Amino acid sequence: MNIPHSEEETREILSLLGLSSLEDLFSHIDPSLLAAPKNLPDPRSEEELRAYFSELAERNRKLVCFAGAGSYDRIIPSAVWSLLERGEFLTAYTPYQAEASQGTLQAIFEYQTVIAELTGMEVANASMYDGASALAEAILMARAIRGKGRRVVISSSVNPLYRKVVRTYLQGYGDEIEEVPYTQEGTTDIEALERLLKDGEAHALAVQYPNFFGYVEPLREVGELASRYEVPFVVVADPVALAILRPPGEFGADIVVGEGQQLGIPMNFGGPYVGFFATREKFVRKMPGRLVGLAEDLEGRRAFTLVLQTREQHIRRERATSNICTNQNLMALANLIYVSLLGKEGLREVARQSVSKAMYLKRALLELGFEEVFSGKHLWEFPLRRENSLSLWRELLKRGYMLGVPLEEFYPQLKNSLLIALTEKRTREEMDRLVYILERELL
Repeated sequence: MNIPHSEEETREILSLLGLSSLEDLFSHIDPSLLAAPKNLPDPRSEEELRAYFSELAERNRKLVCFAGAGSYDRIIPSAVWSLLERGEFLTAYTPYQAEASQGTLQAIFEYQTVIAELTGMEVANASMYDGASALAEAILMARAIRGKGRRVVISSSVNPLYRKVVRTYLQGYGDEIEEVPYTQEGTTDIEALERLLKDGEAHALAVQYPNFFGYVEPLREVGELASRYEVPFVVVADPVALAILRPPGEFGADIVVGEGQQLGIPMNFGGPYVGFFATREKFVRKMPGRLVGLAEDLEGRRAFTLVLQTREQHIRRERATSNICTNQNLMALANLIYVSLLGKEGLREVARQSVSKAMYLKRALLELGFEEVFSGKHLWEFPLRRENSLSLWRELLKRGYMLGVPLEEFYPQLKNSLLIALTEKRTREEMDRLVYILERELL
C-alpha cells in the first residue's frame, strides 16, 4: 500500500486511533470485497481494448428498451450535444469567480426560469446532482421549514431507489420514516396518509407525480391534507409529464424536485444526470445549492450574479442549509438547450406520443394474456402481470428487447409484474416485432 506518510507517522496515527495496523482501518468491510479480483483476462494492447469496448458498445445499441423506472430512452436532437460540447461549455467549471462568467450565469438563470415555469413554482436553483439526492435535500429543507416533528411521511409509490437515498441522508437525524401504502388504483392511499398526519409529528410529506408505477397521483387531495396539517409538501415530478399535467405548484406543493435526464441526456448507464429543485420564494433562504439572479451593474447594464450560496464554504456553518457544493452545470445546460429547441408544443408532443404508444402496446399485450396490475390512470409507464413473466423477460433480453423492469425486487408483493415504459423513440415496427416474438415464439 502506497501512502504519503513515513512508517513513524503511520504508527503515531494508528496509536492515536487505537489501532494496531492499517488493515484494522478496513475491518468493517466484508473481506470478500477486499480480496484481489480473480480470473482477470490477460493484458491487451490499446487497439485490442478499443475493439473489445466497441464490440460491447455495439451490443448496447442493439437493445430496444421498453423500460423506464426513472431513466428513459428518448430522442435527443443532435444539436443538443453539438452545442454542449463547444469548448466554452464543456471545459467551464463551476463559477468561483462568478461575475466573470456571465455566459455561464446567464445559462443557469435561463435554466432556473424553465424549471420554475414547468413546476409552477416561484424560484428554482441552479440544479442538484440527481433526482434522488434532490428529494433527500428537499426532505431536509422541509424539516427546517417545519421546525418540529420527528416523522417523514413518504408514499411507497415513490421511486424505491429514491427512498433508499432518503433513508441514507436521514440516518443521523433519528427521524421516523413512515411509508404510505398504495391502493388498487396504483396511487397513494389517502386515508392511510391522513392517519399518519393527524398527530402533528410529520415534518415532511413526499409523493411522486406521476409515481414510480406511472400513475397520476391525486395531488389536489394530498395537497389539501398537507395544508390542513401544516406539513411541508414535497413533490417528485416528471419534467416531460409536466408538459401535459397541471403543475404541482397549483396543488399547494412547497418544494418540487425531479430528475432531468429525460430532457436531452442519454441514459448513460445511470449518470451523470441532473436533479432539479424548485420552491416558493418565501422558503428561498432554506433552499440548498446556489441561485443565480439578474441585476444591473453601475452603468445600468444587465448583469447576472450569484445571489445565494448556502454551503458552509461560503457562509457561516451554522447558517448553511446543505453540504451540496456545486451544481450539475453541463447537464443542466443540456436540459435548457433541449427545452429551447423543442419549445412548449414540442415538449407536449413528446409527452403525447409517449402516451399514445403506451396505449398501443398495452392493448396488444393485454390481448396476449397479460393483466393490468392497477386500475388507475397512467401516462406512458404501467405495470403488467403474467405468469412466468421473469422468464419471458430474460428470453426477450436475449433477442434484444428489454420489456420493462421486474418489480419483485422492489415490491415482493408484485411478483410476476413488469414495469413497462414507452417513449416517443419507440416505433410501431419495434412494438409489432416485440408482440410477434411473444405470440409466435414465447407464448
